[in-house]
Amino acid sequence: MDYLEIEGGHKLKGNVVISGAKNSALAVIGATILSDKKIVLKNLPNVVDIRTMLKLLTMLGAKVEHNDTEAIVDCSTINSTKAVYEIVAQMRASILVLGPLLSRFKECSVSLPGGCAIGQRPIDLHIKAVEALGANVELKEGYVVATAPSSGLNGNKIIFDKITVGGTENALMAAAMANGVTEIINAAKEPEITQLAQMIDMGGAKVEGIGTSRLTVHGTNGKALEFKEPIEIIPDRIEAGTYLCVGAITNSEITLDRVNIEHIQTSINKLEEMGCSFELAENSITFKPASNLKGVNIVTTEYPGFPTDMQAQFMAVATIASSESLIEERLFENRFMHVSELNRLGSDIWLKGNTAAVRPVKELNGATVMATDLRASSALVIAALAAKGTTKIKRIYHLDRGYDRLEDKLSKLGAKIVRKRD
Repeated sequence: MDYLEIEGGHKLKGNVVISGAKNSALAVIGATILSDKKIVLKNLPNVVDIRTMLKLLTMLGAKVEHNDTEAIVDCSTINSTKAVYEIVAQMRASILVLGPLLSRFKECSVSLPGGCAIGQRPIDLHIKAVEALGANVELKEGYVVATAPSSGLNGNKIIFDKITVGGTENALMAAAMANGVTEIINAAKEPEITQLAQMIDMGGAKVEGIGTSRLTVHGTNGKALEFKEPIEIIPDRIEAGTYLCVGAITNSEITLDRVNIEHIQTSINKLEEMGCSFELAENSITFKPASNLKGVNIVTTEYPGFPTDMQAQFMAVATIASSESLIEERLFENRFMHVSELNRLGSDIWLKGNTAAVRPVKELNGATVMATDLRASSALVIAALAAKGTTKIKRIYHLDRGYDRLEDKLSKLGAKIVRKRD
């Protein structure tokens, strides 16, 4: 099994190109099911989750040509509507085929999903959404078995009790080919939702209210969507935020290229509170480190608030701040698994319920640590870059799920990082 070996304490400098957003690409790939024509996808991140999602499409019968950052997807040949456990268990985002399969083929069977063990993320809101459009849903032997009326799904009002990114995505895709108009109320507003809504709108199902919590979808009444232009995946805001944290903890000036600054504004704001500064350009941002890194208070919440996917990385940075930080996790109940591993590197973090108190330490020290989920993995990398001595990070298959060529990009900045195998 691969692991990363990192020699800490080196100052970094240079430019890093931000890859396409994994979470946006996964939804876009799911939405290709809504079309019976070839679709060109560009700026895909070269990560395991993307390959898994494309593999799922091929298992459904689609034809896929894929080379690192581009893919041509042809879903006209789909001959199965069953997403089997063997692949869905590898990645939670596989549930995103539920809405488009049901909308286009009027039936589907999707295994209950797997993914990072960061807490309970039930799919009841996904099921509620398609049921509102007239689907009949049953849970049978670990599968979500859904059928639509013979005439197809029917537009209706979908009201989410709480904000759900995946639920909003499935609702959008289910409504795309439905009969009539669907209103999605209390919709998520993440950039990934915006890109998916824009894609569906471009494909022929008019979407109103894009970027707001109230989306109106004018279904195509059973007509497949058509995309004449390539779809380019937006920059990954979490990858961008992660590299900003790399600059902060190593006291290094780093420039991020091909980045959407609006999408990372909350990370920028928090780093400014910690004493850092930035030079902004149209599609790039240069990070300027703080002379004295201050503590910060963070509460995770839905976009445009502070993202839960950046909580672990900021916690790593906070370990060497000059004052205490408080980090409250409001979205997932089990997303502090990285705390014990950061403490192995010499940090001083205390937990009480869903709040972590990060007390400053003079320095971190290298050790052998184990990654527990995707974002926790990147937090350990960030901490290791500042730690005295050498750190070994095991179970980095989590990193490979969501970070495109992480060690290569860090090496080009001057980090001493190598991938090894036990």
